[in-house]
Amino acid sequence: MMETKSRKIILVGTICYTILILFFMFFAFNRLGGATSVDGYTFLLVPEGVPLLFPDLTLMWLVDFGNIVAFIPFGVLFPLLYRVRFGKFISLFVLTILVLETLQALTYLGSFDVDDVISNTLGAAIGYVAYRVGFSSKISYKKLMASALSIVVLIIGVMVVSEIIKKREGPIQSLTVMKEVTGTTPMTENLPSFTVAGERIEPKMNVYSSEGESTKTYNYILGNQKNVWLYFYFGIPDNGDSKGEAKIIVDGQELSPLNEQSYQGAEALREMPFNEVNEITIIVSGNAKLWDVGIRGMQHWWE
Repeated sequence: MMETKSRKIILVGTICYTILILFFMFFAFNRLGGATSVDGYTFLLVPEGVPLLFPDLTLMWLVDFGNIVAFIPFGVLFPLLYRVRFGKFISLFVLTILVLETLQALTYLGSFDVDDVISNTLGAAIGYVAYRVGFSSKISYKKLMASALSIVVLIIGVMVVSEIIKKREGPIQSLTVMKEVTGTTPMTENLPSFTVAGERIEPKMNVYSSEGESTKTYNYILGNQKNVWLYFYFGIPDNGDSKGEAKIIVDGQELSPLNEQSYQGAEALREMPFNEVNEITIIVSGNAKLWDVGIRGMQHWWE
């Protein structure tokens, strides 16, 4: 059994460290300034993945790193005070973190972020492993070194897993792979070539035009897809009327108009990033053309 004096020292240290963590969770980083927020409670319930990539020394990475490392001591201190199996310890820890995260959101002193829950739990689990390696029986210098090494190895392991499962930019896909709800269908086969400002254009994926009508509308639903890049080419062919316009409307907001005054005449790929997209509408009139219209999203390597 642990000596009474040592136990008291560990208990006082645990209490002080817990108070410090609670201070950072509820009051640090000017959290009190947002306590009167009128934007509503913030609950982020969809995990983005294991939140710790390889070091890039940005502020966000330091925050992610701190969210794990700061909770490692709990995995050591609590088992030292109370002999508890891993399953019971981690269950109580997760329950406690869920309560604290909820309080952060309800008091406007932060948000409920499931990624923080994952990070904090990983930290506590790493600490428990370190406890089992170096503190669960008679402590020695070699055991302490092995315990420290286990922490380093496990943190590196978390980074490796995070890098493996994180989302990266996927290939550019034609908008025609999305669900079309209204409007006409663009040309996707036997695509015609044409000339814009003397440059021969040979589309690869699709062509959007108003051919045969004054105006054509194309409408697509992406289903609130996040981190989307929209790509397209725009031009007015040399043959025929030199006037025309294309409108791209994303979730009700029209982008800068595309017409004979807004383009340089030579083929140039346009790229537009969006945090989240649900609906894209394309309206083409006159002799204007859009071609190779596509989107690029974030994907896991196995998707």
